[in-house]
Amino acid sequence: MEEIYLTCIGCPMGCTLKVSRAGKEIKKITGNTCRKGKIYAEQEVAHPVRTVTSSVPVTGGTIPMVSVKTEKEIPKEKIFLCMEELKKVTVTAPVAIGDVILSNTAGTGIPVIATKNVESV
Repeated sequence: MEEIYLTCIGCPMGCTLKVSRAGKEIKKITGNTCRKGKIYAEQEVAHPVRTVTSSVPVTGGTIPMVSVKTEKEIPKEKIFLCMEELKKVTVTAPVAIGDVILSNTAGTGIPVIATKNVESV
């Protein structure tokens, strides 16, 4: 049986979780002091996801870059592909919070959106 150790990020406690699994089947989760720990461990072991944050260049804006993030979490294994796609993106001012910067991040169907307003010069 495989044992995986994680630090939970579900709440401020930061519990050390131990996940025991046979193949892909989770047999036991221990160490969590709240329900969020069990949920986090199940997801992290079975299908880890992350929100990606970055920035992209802006032309004609009052600042040279705009912060962006994935609208939802994407599969962890798609992070590097997402970043490669973002390296190719430049936007033109004005940019508003929530504007779609990249519509189909790494083939996930999840957009990357602006998290800051950038006015035109």
